[in-house]
Amino acid sequence: MLSSSSKDSNSHKDDGLFKAPPPPPKVIKSETIPTRLNQDIVTTLKCRKEHKELYTVVQHVKHFNDVVEFGENQEFTDDFEYLETGLKSSQPLNTRCLSIISLATRCAMPSFRMHLRARGKVAQVFKMLSDAPQHPNLALCTAALMYILSRDRLNMDLDRACLELMIKLLELDQDFSGHQDELTAKEMAKVKEKIRRLCETVHNKHLDLENITTGHLAMEALLSLTSKRAGDWFKEELRLLGGLDHIVDKVKECAENLSQEDDKEKLVGSLWGAERCLRVLESVTVQNPENQGYLIAYKDSQLIISSARALRCCEDTIQRYSRTINNSAAPSSGDASPHGSCSNVGKAMEDCMRAIIGVLLNLTHDNEWGSTKTGEQDQLISTALNCVLRVPRYIPQEQRFDVRVLGLGLLINLVEYSSRNRHCLVDMEYSIDDACLEDSLMAPSDSAQSEAAAQSADTQGDAADKPKPSGALAALVQLFLERERAAILA
Repeated sequence: MLSSSSKDSNSHKDDGLFKAPPPPPKVIKSETIPTRLNQDIVTTLKCRKEHKELYTVVQHVKHFNDVVEFGENQEFTDDFEYLETGLKSSQPLNTRCLSIISLATRCAMPSFRMHLRARGKVAQVFKMLSDAPQHPNLALCTAALMYILSRDRLNMDLDRACLELMIKLLELDQDFSGHQDELTAKEMAKVKEKIRRLCETVHNKHLDLENITTGHLAMEALLSLTSKRAGDWFKEELRLLGGLDHIVDKVKECAENLSQEDDKEKLVGSLWGAERCLRVLESVTVQNPENQGYLIAYKDSQLIISSARALRCCEDTIQRYSRTINNSAAPSSGDASPHGSCSNVGKAMEDCMRAIIGVLLNLTHDNEWGSTKTGEQDQLISTALNCVLRVPRYIPQEQRFDVRVLGLGLLINLVEYSSRNRHCLVDMEYSIDDACLEDSLMAPSDSAQSEAAAQSADTQGDAADKPKPSGALAALVQLFLERERAAILA
């Protein structure tokens, strides 16, 4: 039994823990009597402010997506302001290099590059790094940042100062021993390793990761520019600042390496390098007489000489590396690796040939000087004729029409304004056979069948199957008749 005093104490404790619920609000019910016919009675419930608890009304609440976007923008702003502080010229060299590498690491993410370009920060960054050519290590980091930013297709947000800085980085020498602020060899090795790992995270098909140098990174960034979207100012500044000189010199270097067929990887690299340089030159010479004249005159027509040499080399070896012939011969061969290597070389050779003809088309378009200089190159007219009549047999079917059209366009440009080229084409003897004029829809025979056919022709002594010498114009006319007949049958 509990005493009355203990009961009273427990009741006081319960009063502190359990409070009685508040009384329900006083609701006033009101009815509105209709004043017209066919109207219903309207009933409303009202509660006065003094009879209900106070509460806060939040207006203009942001949507979830808006909050996330604001957070991303604020994160970008904070990161960029922090890294921007380390890029200033007043900072030590080590701090600036580390800040550039950190910024390049963030720029490896497409979203960060989008924010950087949307706010116009690219030009601001490179303006603070305008003294990079004076410091070799800073120049290497700056070139790496340019390379990372050039991974986007639509990356033409550079101004003249940025383009000038990029070209200055191309001209740097490799001897940096005279610089007092140079990093130690150990620190430089760490920087190169960071850049190498960073480049592995982005699209780096044409980058030689074992050759991480300022000039190599700057050249890759320059070749990645989408100059078709740049406008006339980019084409003019690229010429005035000396960018075209470096690209033409690169074409010459790649063309000289095409004769080395022992190393297939090096051969493919040279073909790819020449093709990328020629694509840029093709885009900057379209409807631009100033660039056309400059490239024709540069170092006594070095571009035309190198292009003609590369085109002749590709035309001479396209049969050996033909993807069509090698693919048809692959099932009968036990070793698949040589065919894979030949296929890579053949693909690179086809792309390089189209790029070469594209540049020569621009240099010879409505230009007597360019047509004459191009026609003077050794065996160029016969090489262009082979691109129309012979080369299409050794390339995939879907590309034969393009190669024929490009070759015919080059022949037209060569003879349109140059009497010398016209006489050369008219007087040229050309050996034609049925294989030269075979239908584009027919696949060429493989090498084994070709050798067997040649041996049988020799043993039988059938002179009718051997190629007969004829004029180049006759061969073109016969090609036209064959194409016309094929079009009618189609």
